[in-house]
Amino acid sequence: MHGLENYFVILDRRDGNKPLDADDIVRICSTNIGVGGEQLLTIERASHEGAYAAMRIFNIDGKEVGACGNATRCMAYLLLEESGRDEVVMELAGGVILCRRAGPMEVSVTLGPISMDWREIPLSREVDTLHLPIESGPFADGVALYIGNPHAVFFVDQFDSVDMGRYAPPVQNDPLFPEGANVGAAEIVDDQTLRLQVWERPGVLTKACGTGACVASYAALKRGLVTSKSIAVHLPGGKLDIELLDGDRVRMTGPVAFCCNGFIEGGK
Repeated sequence: MHGLENYFVILDRRDGNKPLDADDIVRICSTNIGVGGEQLLTIERASHEGAYAAMRIFNIDGKEVGACGNATRCMAYLLLEESGRDEVVMELAGGVILCRRAGPMEVSVTLGPISMDWREIPLSREVDTLHLPIESGPFADGVALYIGNPHAVFFVDQFDSVDMGRYAPPVQNDPLFPEGANVGAAEIVDDQTLRLQVWERPGVLTKACGTGACVASYAALKRGLVTSKSIAVHLPGGKLDIELLDGDRVRMTGPVAFCCNGFIEGGK
């Protein structure tokens, strides 16, 4: 499936099959020798009471991560279709989230809370997370946030004029981020509109990043660059609608698309 061209391989592992190892994940996500995907997702049996199913998320290097907004929408769509419900509760590494139908092939998910505590992001030392002491070309005076994964958001004059492949990796790999960071270049269009592109861990320029859209909207509000709590975020792959909620939570609504299905040979 894909969400705004942010594409995923999704495996149903509720039958208790042997867990995938890192080599399996790297092979499956490879566009040369595998199916091809920006992340691999697995549907697992839920352990939290009230959750319909659980989701695990793995990057193309085989490392597990705690959150992905577009992945959550895609997984939620599958579970909504399977259950026949209009809403389901999904379990992630950081807790449970509510997912709802928002229209034909559209899903709304509630994520968060978003944190700017340097220890939770995590950072290697205490800094002002609203004004990061990092510079890389046009990236300066950024904001560090956590929404199940670490982000650094920088506000720029023109988001699509930034050479992400040149300037984002030094931020992503800065010693301040011991676990790396997803690096966003955000442009304020007006009080209810942002434009955004994101360089994701472990080093991918993605067409869309759901959690990146959430934290960019949150950072814009915290910096006083916008006053609206309902923001349309335009990414290279399309638009996400972000609503900033009480308790530092955020509701993200956007489309999903189904590509194909099949089986992995070898019983894995």
